[in-house]
Amino acid sequence: MAETPVLQLRLVVETGDHEAALAFYRDALGLTELEAYEGDDGARVSILSIPTATLELSNVAQVRMIDEVEVGRAVAHPFPLTIRVAFEVADAAATTDRLVAAGAEPVAPPTPTPWRSVNARLEGPDGLQLTVFQELGPAG
Repeated sequence: MAETPVLQLRLVVETGDHEAALAFYRDALGLTELEAYEGDDGARVSILSIPTATLELSNVAQVRMIDEVEVGRAVAHPFPLTIRVAFEVADAAATTDRLVAAGAEPVAPPTPTPWRSVNARLEGPDGLQLTVFQELGPAG
């Protein structure tokens, strides 16, 4: 296997309220804080870990189809600024409840998908759209 030139993916999310975002992603969602730095003029960054990451490239038709499956209508922010972060979790319903209690706006409840997962759509801090999904495994 050829060595990949990319060693890490970092999705940088700008937030208007660092403490609220940290409480949401670290405390409510359960991501591990690896590093945190502070700089001049109140600059802050927290680097949170996810065990594995993928980059999913979806065309406009796919984004519309996912919206239809998860929510029943178009809710993604308009192209070309459509960004949605999806987190695989062990229990989509419990995670959805926990994130709503932590301040997420529910967009659609946990919904079975044609690809054998249960997906819920939320709006997180600062308007970032999130999907939490639970893989159901093979049919039968």
